[in-house]
Amino acid sequence: MTAENKKRGRWKAGESGNPNGRKPGTGKVAQLRESIAQHLPAIIQQLVTKAKEGDSQAARILLERVIPPIKSIDSPVEIKLPEDADLSTQGQIIIQAVANGVLVPSQGSDLLTSLSTLARIKEFDELEKRLIALEEANESKK
Repeated sequence: MTAENKKRGRWKAGESGNPNGRKPGTGKVAQLRESIAQHLPAIIQQLVTKAKEGDSQAARILLERVIPPIKSIDSPVEIKLPEDADLSTQGQIIIQAVANGVLVPSQGSDLLTSLSTLARIKEFDELEKRLIALEEANESKK
């Protein structure tokens, strides 16, 4: 197979493979949305009327679309981790704090993930120092 044959059938980046194809917004879903959009004010008014009459389903639909769901927020908690302790000791302190109810599990998980990231950063720092030392030792031998 020649290089020219391999390129055949391909198009340039950012270029459509079918420039004469269906235009965006002309599919069945777009047509349905357009149809609904024409009646939207009347539909919303009907939902409001039903909700005011006590229809909990209509009220739920309106509220779900207007008010974002309430998400739980963990209260900040101060926890002392000894700076001179190794990472596994700090991890054990975090796990114990979760077990004792000082931290909620999601907070403990987030802190352990942070410790894990810190461990990787320290590992890279150590590798970089060792590499520099090896390079310097190699240069001094020349």
